[in-house]
Amino acid sequence: MKWEKENPQLLQAVEQFCPRYPRCSVEVIRKGNINTTCLVQSGSQKIILQRISDNVFPEPLHVIENFFSLTAHLEKKCKTMRDQWLFARPVLTTGGEQYFRDDHGGFWRAQTYLEYQPLMLPLSVSQAKRIGSTLAVFHGLVADLTLSELHDPLPGFHNLSRYLSQFNTASAEEQSMDGDYLFCLHTVERYRSRAVFFDRAKEKGILSVQPVHGDPKIDNFIFHTDSAGSGLIDLDTVSAGLVHFDLGDCLRSCCNRAGEGHSERAGVLFDMEICRGILAGYFESGHSYITRVERSYIYDAIFLLTFELGVRFFTDHLTGDTYFKVDRRGENLRRAVVQFMLAEEIKNHEKEIREAAEV
Repeated sequence: MKWEKENPQLLQAVEQFCPRYPRCSVEVIRKGNINTTCLVQSGSQKIILQRISDNVFPEPLHVIENFFSLTAHLEKKCKTMRDQWLFARPVLTTGGEQYFRDDHGGFWRAQTYLEYQPLMLPLSVSQAKRIGSTLAVFHGLVADLTLSELHDPLPGFHNLSRYLSQFNTASAEEQSMDGDYLFCLHTVERYRSRAVFFDRAKEKGILSVQPVHGDPKIDNFIFHTDSAGSGLIDLDTVSAGLVHFDLGDCLRSCCNRAGEGHSERAGVLFDMEICRGILAGYFESGHSYITRVERSYIYDAIFLLTFELGVRFFTDHLTGDTYFKVDRRGENLRRAVVQFMLAEEIKNHEKEIREAAEV
């Protein structure tokens, strides 16, 4: 097959995880911005095979170990749940190992394939409520997971001050009169002073950390097509953090009518109806214990998580697209423009968002 010649390391990994190789079909999935992900099928059995990017995760083995710890915890917790919680389980190699390391040093792991219906924009209000409820259930499921059992898979993740420091270094080496470049540059300078907002809230003891998902964008919510089951996929970023970061990132992703993949200025709008639906679902789920004081920080989380992603896209563009995958040069710059425009949209809805969070 073509992929066997183009990617010998993938061939090595398939041989380790597919017991009926060479009668396995392999489909390279190009959705993720980070890891190399493939769907491997042998007869009726399907698994997801991934090479963990060591350009993103400095210790790939930590990601693998976290996944085993987290799924074991979820297995125990889900036994007492009324509704089905959907999550992928680890798949061992044919030799019973948790992972395989190829001849280039790459770490490969596999997990069960989940059949689910992907969510499409625009969302309905009922879907928005279900997303909010699903996120709250996840927070409830992992709240008692001992933090010492988790490695930090991405040191410095959601550390806006760190991202701005990286931006400072990158921007010092490039000057441009391009309109998108100047728009991004001015936006960063306008809001950089807010970088320590959540650091101060933690220092004062107003907000505390617990296990969180880390990347609850719309693509990572899954709903069973014929039952009440729901869940979250892509658990590589689970670590200690603020639930506000999850809420902010979720609302950033789901309330952008243009969608995650949008890279044009036109059509960037923040949907308040969906925002209200997600927050209502989160608060009404029975799994959320966020206090009224903590709710007052939700608007800031939405704004700053959106601004943060814009900074990350812009910095990656300046450093040659080394983190987020692109199909062509300039894609990360356009992604940054969209996030910064969305941040301005969120700012325009501040009063409405704060009112929705206080319900």
